[in-house]
Amino acid sequence: MANEKKEFNYGLYAVSVFAIVTVAILIITLFTFKSKYIAFDAEKVAVNYVDSIVQKGDGYNAYKNTLVSKNSKYGDFIREQYMNPVIYPEYKVGEGTDGLKGYNDESYMSDKTKNDDGSLAGQLADEMYVYYVQLLETYGWDDYDSFFKNYFAKLAEVRQGIFGDEYLSDEVMFTALEANVASYGDSLTGTEAVTDEKSGVTTGEDTVGFYQTAFGEDYKISESIKNVEALNVDAYKTSLDAEMLKTYNVSADDITEAVAVTVDVVLEDGTAIAQLTVNEVKIGNSWYVDNTNADTSALYPALAK
Repeated sequence: MANEKKEFNYGLYAVSVFAIVTVAILIITLFTFKSKYIAFDAEKVAVNYVDSIVQKGDGYNAYKNTLVSKNSKYGDFIREQYMNPVIYPEYKVGEGTDGLKGYNDESYMSDKTKNDDGSLAGQLADEMYVYYVQLLETYGWDDYDSFFKNYFAKLAEVRQGIFGDEYLSDEVMFTALEANVASYGDSLTGTEAVTDEKSGVTTGEDTVGFYQTAFGEDYKISESIKNVEALNVDAYKTSLDAEMLKTYNVSADDITEAVAVTVDVVLEDGTAIAQLTVNEVKIGNSWYVDNTNADTSALYPALAK
């Protein structure tokens, strides 16, 4: 079921995007406030991290709870470390893009790119989805370095075949990737067709997801804290990869506490379906999942062999 491709409705997105800008800004504001509030509580951070992965198979956005997002926006981290090296031939990580000409320059645009109404962008996302699932099966999101490098290299190749040019921007890359993340989530939860009351137009389709097949049509998954264990912070700091932390602009010396939080994942009737121990570190007043020591494979039952 995990490999079944779901369609991403680009046409509907293009028509409605301007109408939902205000709502989107409000949601982002609330999410930012909620994230900051959650960060003060190690247990809530662990549950939020696990829930992001369990409910929709979304290891991508789960990184917003981790050290990756400590000192920079997650999207900026991805741009600087993985997108810019593909977009700008002369780019060096950490040195910025000022004065560099990249494939996001309009001179690289073909007529197909200039005139695309979203259909070709949708085709790109569809063709990348199979590769997305392959990477998830091969590396998982715990090895985000291999995931991003392989995904974006493949995306550049596939896009060139579809559009007939070398044009490539961070918008193109984020759009395809996030469409694939959403499609994978749909493959777990299933989807429902939606009919607009005013126009009578129906979008989407009814599909049965992996979770519905495995746990029943009306399944409900929840998480609870099993145990919280304080770790020897000095020993823990010594075990960390200093070079990896440097890419997050974090030093082990910034860490004042460390804990291991065990989270149970259960169905509504109490049936256990997964358990994960999440290591977290405290910097200032906030807790962050230590993604450098994460193994979330148990949270992807759809990939179990």
